[in-house]
Amino acid sequence: MNTIQKLEKDQIDRLSAEKQLPDFAPGDTIRVDVKVVEGTRERIQAFEGVCIGRKSRGINSSFTVRKISYGEGVERVFPLYSPRIAGVSVIRRGDVRRAKLYYLRGRRGKSARIAEKTTGLAGKLTQAEREAAAQAKAQAQQAAKAKAAAAKAAKTEAPAEEAAEA
Repeated sequence: MNTIQKLEKDQIDRLSAEKQLPDFAPGDTIRVDVKVVEGTRERIQAFEGVCIGRKSRGINSSFTVRKISYGEGVERVFPLYSPRIAGVSVIRRGDVRRAKLYYLRGRRGKSARIAEKTTGLAGKLTQAEREAAAQAKAQAQQAAKAKAAAAKAAKTEAPAEEAAEA
């Protein structure tokens, strides 16, 4: 391994430690959270679409995401280790047999759809993600109910205290 490869590997390790990117492949529908700077403010903007290709070139690795916006196809290439990417999340896993899905550029409507992968490792990952999301949702609902009950109890106590003072 030459010096440049060692430096690239060190940089990749450093950047990978800061944020964890999920395993995704062409055909997957993903949401990329991009940091956008407007004047002095910085915000996060989501770009959701189908990953149509990945390029594995060490520190120069990138992936292309395609979405349809107002009837027009929009493609965006994201460097994998860019500091502008706040996060990547997999929405659904697609079942495709190609590494580059450039044929989607010429397709519209139903012919541009990609079937969801429900078997094998991707199916297990999808099922595990759904179960984790359901548990998180249930916990959030329980917390909201407890908070509402506490607020209701505080409301009922306040008028009783006022009546006792009078």
